[in-house]
Amino acid sequence: MTIITLMRFSRLCAGRRLTRNPARNIPWVGRHTSQTAGQIAGILSSSTKLPSRHASGTASASTAPTTWVDSLPPKIRPYLYLTRIDKPIGTLLLFYPCAWSITMASYASEAPLTTPLTYLGLFGLGAMVMRGAGCTINDMWDKNLDKAVERTQSRPLARGDISQRQALVFLAGQLTVGLGVLLQLNWYSILLGASSLSLVTVYPFMKRITYWPQAVLGLTFNWGALLGWSAVAGAVDWSVCLPLYAGGVCWTLVYDSVYAHQDKVDDINVGIHSTALLFGEQTRPILGAFSASTVSLIGLAGVLNAHGVPFYLGLGLGAAQLARVLWKTDFESRPSCWQGFVGCGWSGFWIWMGALADYAVLISGLT
Repeated sequence: MTIITLMRFSRLCAGRRLTRNPARNIPWVGRHTSQTAGQIAGILSSSTKLPSRHASGTASASTAPTTWVDSLPPKIRPYLYLTRIDKPIGTLLLFYPCAWSITMASYASEAPLTTPLTYLGLFGLGAMVMRGAGCTINDMWDKNLDKAVERTQSRPLARGDISQRQALVFLAGQLTVGLGVLLQLNWYSILLGASSLSLVTVYPFMKRITYWPQAVLGLTFNWGALLGWSAVAGAVDWSVCLPLYAGGVCWTLVYDSVYAHQDKVDDINVGIHSTALLFGEQTRPILGAFSASTVSLIGLAGVLNAHGVPFYLGLGLGAAQLARVLWKTDFESRPSCWQGFVGCGWSGFWIWMGALADYAVLISGLT
């Protein structure tokens, strides 16, 4: 392994085909010139601690652990793996901001129970479909990059299981289903939802030009914090939804930065940018600050929406979960980063449970 590490380091110093000495462009390396070689060598040597990508679960036809998708007909498996349907955490991370907003809007309007149940069902389906569409778009953009990154080499497009044309036709079907869900909403929400497609489309390109693609993902993945409210109330209450949306963006910066640490060795080599590379050794305190911002902004949204004690109990549990993730995650271990990424999802769940409990108290007449 030492020989392999030295070979990787020598290739980095010489420059790869996709980027000429990309380490010079990493801000946290450039700020400490005297330590540059040591820091890069430290990252590369840490690859000996990063086991096979299958630890985080992307399927491979011959070596990956079997998932329920493998029990389905072979012709449809690549399409299902393209959507990451075997990893529901992505769908949940997209769904939770919608659920926060729907529940908080139902609380504000004292809507009957059928209202949040209807929209939670619609948005749950929409989150699953549009998360899959986002994955398809991402993999179409990143087909060649995925071949160079260990964790993503077995994705269907990178491996050649399906062609770009087949993926495009499949994407058209996904977007058609997504449009069908969107058309169940009021016209204000239809226009608001359609306006997010530009973010969905450009997000995969951001990792090529900025160290903040996680911020763009945050703007995209938390659109439901606006859309959920407008679906219930007919229009967005910006005084509540803007801090809720901003809090969600900060939350995304936390979980997707943890996620990005899985690929930082390969990302340096192929010239992909991320907050994991930007933050470097300062990742833990920086993500701590973003976690505090998440809790503060969502708490502010709760205050402006006149929420009661149950909401803040849920928010407190969410804050404790984020603190636990940042305390326990080893950013040099791929399995630990994956567990931390999934753990961040639980913080969103507890925030929703707090809002849901507050709404339940309201409609039960206990307040």
